[in-house]
Amino acid sequence: MDWGRRGTAAETPGSPWSPLETTMVTMKGWILLLLLLGATSVLGQRILKPALSRVQIGQRTFSPLVMLSLESTRSSSRRGDPTFTYVRRTCNITCPMGHVNADCDTCMCEDATLHGKVSLEDGSPAADARVYLQAKKLKLLTMADNRGMFRIPGICPDGKNTLKIKKAKYATATVTVPESNRRNLAIQVQLHRSGKPYVFRSPEDKARRVGQSVSLCCDARGSPAPDRYLWYHNGSVLDPSLYKYKNNLILKNLKREQSGEYFCKASSAGGSAKSQVAKLAVIGTKEAACDSQPQSHLIRLPHDCFQKATNSFYYDVGKCPAKTCVGKLDKGLRCKDNVSYCCGVSKMETRDISCDGYTLPTKVIVECGCKVCTETKIMVRGRATAADNGEPLRFGHIYMGNKRVSMTGYKGTFSIHVPADMERLVLTFVDRLQKFVNTTKVLPFKENGGAVFHEIKLLRKKAPVTLESTETNMISLGEMEEDDPIAELEIPPNAFYRKNGEVYSGKVKASVTFLDPRNISTAPVTQSDLNFVDEEGDVFPLRTYGMFSVDFTDEQGTESLNAEKVKVHLDAAQVKMPEHVQEMKLWSLNPETGLWEEEGDFNIEKSTRRKREERTFLVGNMEIKERRLFNLDVPESRRCYVKVRAYRSERFLQSEQIQGVVISIINMEPEPGFSSNPRAWGRFDSVVTGPNGACVPAFCDEQNPEAYGAYILASMGGEELEAVPSAPKLNPAAIGVPQPYLNKLNYRRTDHEDSNIKKTAFSINMAKPSPNSPEENNGPIYAYENLSECEEAPHSAAHFRFYRIEGDRYDYNTVPFSEDDLMSWTDDYLAWWPKPMEFRACYIKVKINGPQEVNVRSRNMGGTHPRTIGKLYGIRDVRSIRDPQRRDVSTACLEFKCSGMLFDQDRVDRTLVKVVPQGNCRRVSVNSMLHEYLVNHLPMATNNDTSEYTMLAPLDPLGHNYGIYTVTDQDPRIAKEIALGRCFDGTSDGTSRTMKSDVGVGLTFTCSERSATEQSIFQSQRNLGQQSPRDPGQQSPRDPGQQSLRDSGQQTPRDSGQQTILVLPGQSPAYRRPPASRRNNQAKIPMIGQRPTY
Repeated sequence: MDWGRRGTAAETPGSPWSPLETTMVTMKGWILLLLLLGATSVLGQRILKPALSRVQIGQRTFSPLVMLSLESTRSSSRRGDPTFTYVRRTCNITCPMGHVNADCDTCMCEDATLHGKVSLEDGSPAADARVYLQAKKLKLLTMADNRGMFRIPGICPDGKNTLKIKKAKYATATVTVPESNRRNLAIQVQLHRSGKPYVFRSPEDKARRVGQSVSLCCDARGSPAPDRYLWYHNGSVLDPSLYKYKNNLILKNLKREQSGEYFCKASSAGGSAKSQVAKLAVIGTKEAACDSQPQSHLIRLPHDCFQKATNSFYYDVGKCPAKTCVGKLDKGLRCKDNVSYCCGVSKMETRDISCDGYTLPTKVIVECGCKVCTETKIMVRGRATAADNGEPLRFGHIYMGNKRVSMTGYKGTFSIHVPADMERLVLTFVDRLQKFVNTTKVLPFKENGGAVFHEIKLLRKKAPVTLESTETNMISLGEMEEDDPIAELEIPPNAFYRKNGEVYSGKVKASVTFLDPRNISTAPVTQSDLNFVDEEGDVFPLRTYGMFSVDFTDEQGTESLNAEKVKVHLDAAQVKMPEHVQEMKLWSLNPETGLWEEEGDFNIEKSTRRKREERTFLVGNMEIKERRLFNLDVPESRRCYVKVRAYRSERFLQSEQIQGVVISIINMEPEPGFSSNPRAWGRFDSVVTGPNGACVPAFCDEQNPEAYGAYILASMGGEELEAVPSAPKLNPAAIGVPQPYLNKLNYRRTDHEDSNIKKTAFSINMAKPSPNSPEENNGPIYAYENLSECEEAPHSAAHFRFYRIEGDRYDYNTVPFSEDDLMSWTDDYLAWWPKPMEFRACYIKVKINGPQEVNVRSRNMGGTHPRTIGKLYGIRDVRSIRDPQRRDVSTACLEFKCSGMLFDQDRVDRTLVKVVPQGNCRRVSVNSMLHEYLVNHLPMATNNDTSEYTMLAPLDPLGHNYGIYTVTDQDPRIAKEIALGRCFDGTSDGTSRTMKSDVGVGLTFTCSERSATEQSIFQSQRNLGQQSPRDPGQQSPRDPGQQSLRDSGQQTPRDSGQQTILVLPGQSPAYRRPPASRRNNQAKIPMIGQRPTY
């Protein structure tokens, strides 16, 4: 029998219906038709299903919603009465309770009722959320009311029915009705905002040999969760049916051609996101894992170690690049190798460098090989303060996603450990007292380990105004003098409601804080990094026209309120780039990912507001619920990268590059006509320098070089670095960019026209390089698609420069180590820092009684360990700082090597430390508590020479009462900065910028005045630098404005950008030269110094 044939029941062969039953169906057809039509609606089904659960026709009782499919047809009878056709269908569903429904896709229980409540992330009701039944096709069952409540009768609690709850802008929630014997059930469902996936783990760089296997992994999360993954090799998608992957790509029996770049793309109903690129290196089975030949790496030698062979003060000690290499593989395929291998030092030699009358030992790398990578810790430190007056965020909460991870201290300082697999550090700073706007920042960090210092600027909340909830309210966004607001918020009557969904009636306290891009000083307050993810999963930048934070509460300020149907009126006259008018969108910040997500578009309307003339506005609609931070932004595709490097001095040597410097850029919007005098900023970005500098993203224009401008600045540890001067005339060799491109970029340091302005930033035109101009295709501006070319650019390629004057100090390590690159650590007994994940800095405070500042040196040798006894670890030189209140007293904080375990962690070494002030000096006192400690902790060093002091350094971390300052940290520079701050302050827990001469002193010397012809080691180095040939890489002259300041004897703190003298060592720890060797005819030049605050 054909169950799909349609006709009258009487015409169907083998019909189970009798003629009488067929006639009864015909007579009652119209009544049933009306009833069934009503049952097709949601409300009708609720009312009619119980009534239609059993219908008797003739001798048969049946459930029409379960067993029949009725269709009105025209009868062949002369009377033309409508008839219904019974179509019999096979249904294989077995119901443990209740019975099968009409569509044969679920079970129904007439006596069961499900009660539900749907809420949003903040607990407010999800009004009008739609509830569907998961069947062969989704069936709409009901909708939530204004309280988020819904009721579904007839659904069986058998654990097999699945509901889908949907609401616009929210991810679909899936819930299974639980199995129960109860006939009245209650469930609660929370909806989460729908968004694009967010990749939280990208594949890692790996190296393999031909024939081996590798596993690359990618993990993403989101709402809804990603359900599709695609893998790409060198930009081409890999066939999923061939490689059988999901979020894990396994490649077996590798071939050379499979080397290259891999990344994944995760997708969901909300969109897509791409991972970071991982590099896979595949080398031959017999090929060397690393280049055994070390790279060149120059270190500065003491002032009396001029090398005639190289005609310089530098010596090449070699360096092994810490790149991934093929090591011993363990069994199994893992996302992360159990042991990571990097190219490192495999062989070193000790060489004696000939100096003036003595030899200086140093270790030189002669061979590189594949070794286990140095394990490091990644830290982010900083200080959170108000942007307007520097008030610290005291005891503020710091969140990573939804988890609180730390708090700020009394002075606003904080420290965060960055997980090893984290790619994007997103932190939200929350003021418990609600004086400041909650601030979300994306903070760059050093991926190879160590700490980066960030200044977090907070926007103070605007004082609340009182609104009437029953009236239309207008709130201005932007209050610049002699200029109109950028936009206005329009809140209609009765738009406020409580989190439980009830309409709020009464007075409202409204605090709307606007970040106005027309005020350039507000740029560092920018929330997040102004990026969004497009539909293809690529990250794109935004150009802001202002962002605002919204806070609505009841009259008492105790209950937070939501608002709906709010309109944003953006004045089109404030959009100076006409092409941006059509592209303007409203965005909200996702505090978990730090990415901006689209809230809605703008429509162009003409109206009369405030002023009588008709004006054009961009009008957008918004709803204020969970998110309270919004942005008026335009996606911008004209992008470039700027190459910037930071150095330790004006010599700009490749070996003196500094890592961990925060390079920030403020993109400027020009006036109409592309004036060089910009009117507003449009974007703020930060990047941290690595071993090859930094590539900073920026907006640029190829057609007109003045279309976009930028200010670029650099800071390290809270201290601003100095930019290369642009006056009295441009020096391309010093700036690092050749002509004529330099003129096209219009480089200007901030003090170009006013010498009283800080020298810590420069401005340029963001002129995109022309592909037809060879001199513009070697940096410092790179097209956006040439990021890898920018990142891998050689030191000789054009770049912009900052430099940091280290002050009157000099460090020399027998085993070379860069404190900026923790991966350069070498496991050697003579390493100054014996553990690469724990750096312990030790200082002693030395007081000098005498009319002049003097150089003080520590000579650090092995003291008790059999492998190092009598061997040099290194030397430290520092110049004492004069007490501004007492001209005959100066003080120095001198670093020495801490005692403790060496790298093998087998036994300790008490470092033999000699403290030697330069010149005719005599030791007059030793801190009594320090002396007592050394007497009680034998052995004790001999001190027969009163011109110096020798000790076996204490093992314990003594404090200021001993004149010793010890700090342990995961980053050597941070440890030294903290210890220096305490030493300057003379306390064990404080910090100071000014040296306090009478507190926390360890040693005191009295030094007689030098004759007019005697010079300090720093003055000697300056003279030698003037007389000797120029050092390799030295390209720029001294800033003439700085020499006059120095000669005047005026105090010049480091953070003012003053040029000071780089201190260099003058002697071996094993030999002391007589004072007469440091005499010449140069007069003394007084030096006053200060250190920056940590």
